[in-house]
Amino acid sequence: MRTIKLILLTLILAAIVLFALAHRDPVTLRLLPQELSSISAWSIEAPHYVVALALILLGMVLGYILEWLREHKHRRMAAQKAREAARLDREVGRLRRESGKGEDEVLALLRN
Repeated sequence: MRTIKLILLTLILAAIVLFALAHRDPVTLRLLPQELSSISAWSIEAPHYVVALALILLGMVLGYILEWLREHKHRRMAAQKAREAARLDREVGRLRRESGKGEDEVLALLRN
């Protein structure tokens, strides 16, 4: 399994390197269209592959954040059920101590 994982990661890395080599041309990113450059002159020039990989990374981060927020209700319910199970386990232990039947009936018979 580890070998398959390493092969897959190597193929992904090779694809990224090939993409970077094929898209080295610089692109200019502007906050607003060029016709409105008098309002904001903010612009940056970067290689095309940097822009593409940054946008892919941004999309992945946003996807992870949205998925984490979507699963919040499931995590909350799991924590609530875990607290309830712990409370019931404590109650069963208390009832076994109070009734004196904390041992298994078979073990109690063997000891007599």
